[in-house]
Amino acid sequence: SYSILHVDDEPVQIVLPASIEMKVVESPEGIKGDTASNVQKPATLETGLTVQVPLFIKEGELIKVSTVERTYQGRA
Repeated sequence: SYSILHVDDEPVQIVLPASIEMKVVESPEGIKGDTASNVQKPATLETGLTVQVPLFIKEGELIKVSTVERTYQGRA
């Protein structure tokens, strides 16, 4: 969830959570046999944001994304 800071009934700041859950809507299949550590691929999320994710992440999965860095944080 998020919170809104008001001063004199006027919103002045929105505080976002550290991470949010987002759905992967497009991500290519990993290359078969590619088992090197830290290999990543692009994934497009439901908002249009593209982040780098591990090869095991598939379309339709929910992942956690950092709201500050806009990076993959893990599975939801």
